[in-house]
Amino acid sequence: MLRRVDVWARNRLNRVVKSAKLQFIDSGLLATLLELTAEEVQQDRTRFGNVLESFVYGELLKATTTAEGEYSLMYYRDADKVEVDVVIENAAGHLVGVEVKASATVKEGDLRGLRKLASLAGDPFKMGILLYDGDETLPLGDNIWAAPLASLWGKLTVVR
Repeated sequence: MLRRVDVWARNRLNRVVKSAKLQFIDSGLLATLLELTAEEVQQDRTRFGNVLESFVYGELLKATTTAEGEYSLMYYRDADKVEVDVVIENAAGHLVGVEVKASATVKEGDLRGLRKLASLAGDPFKMGILLYDGDETLPLGDNIWAAPLASLWGKLTVVR
């Protein structure tokens, strides 16, 4: 039901020393435990964001089991509480950052964690993806994209 998620750090020793977090795998169970109702989700998406992040993590975890190659799912957070929800690393050390937003719009502040991760990681950073509740895939610069949550299962329509 829960999975330990290690923190991504440039230095592998820091990955061991820094605090891991616990991630729910079953977002439906999490929503039930939080007593999150559909009405609340419609009015205020704040608590829904945590459930949505758990859902996306679970979907990415499933994808790693069927993908070619080895992938690790981690997260990033620094002392200033700048964070990226999921950092995917392959065996070659290449990184993809995934930020999850329960909003239909993308704001500049939503990219802060992805931009920080890209800056720290350097060349191993290949792409940042902000998954949001919108309909369009949008380039946001510096190899960072906004993509609809539905793109986890289907085709992308890129708007340029």
